[in-house]
Amino acid sequence: MKISKEDSIGFVWQHILLAISLFVMTFGVAMCVRSALGSSVISTIPFVLTLAGDHGLITSLTIGEWTYVMNFVLVGLQLAVLRRRFEPAQYFQLLIGFAFGWLLDINMALTASMPLHGHWGQVLAQLIGCTVLGAGIAFEIRCGSVTMPGEGLPAAICRLTGASFAKVKIIVDISLVIIAVALGYLFFGTWVWKVVGPGTLFAMIYVGAVVKAVAPRIAWFDSVLCYRPGFRRYIYGLARYIFPSK
Repeated sequence: MKISKEDSIGFVWQHILLAISLFVMTFGVAMCVRSALGSSVISTIPFVLTLAGDHGLITSLTIGEWTYVMNFVLVGLQLAVLRRRFEPAQYFQLLIGFAFGWLLDINMALTASMPLHGHWGQVLAQLIGCTVLGAGIAFEIRCGSVTMPGEGLPAAICRLTGASFAKVKIIVDISLVIIAVALGYLFFGTWVWKVVGPGTLFAMIYVGAVVKAVAPRIAWFDSVLCYRPGFRRYIYGLARYIFPSK
């Protein structure tokens, strides 16, 4: 199948916008982590593993690096669930997962010196983080690329069982949280509240509500996806190089 220059430009622009959406999402995740009231669901396991590494209990990796490891496992589980029904294009989730982890480390660095004044400062950080995360997810979905591995696994289970995505997503999220709690007891002998705390429960409810509220209001984003940016000459040149005319 021949790929046109227009298609290649649209693909590049779509994924530039996806990268921006991922940056917004990871900023929200980083804010939730910094609140110390409980991280967002997707970062609970990487967060507790990072803390264990900081204490010399396991290999020391950043939260972004552990996030990529977890995303790799999630894609592996999709392969185990779907087997031959797993579509090769879904391997792109690995690249998306890597970008997510890398951007999370960047945002953790950007928020490292963020001042949190008392309990209300923590609450505000959690609220901002969850709101930004929900908005970022809405834009990420609108970009129309492959899903994040955290959504890919529930989608794979739904495809196999015919269950509704919402129910399976809740079960998967609860499972991730339970694993994070278990890892906390394994490494530290106690419930690590700053990993899984009231903020985590709040995120499980509030982030979904933000996505539902934002998604219907960003139809205008479709016109942005169709826009051809100022660097179109460069992209056209790249497309001409990759797909030379006869």
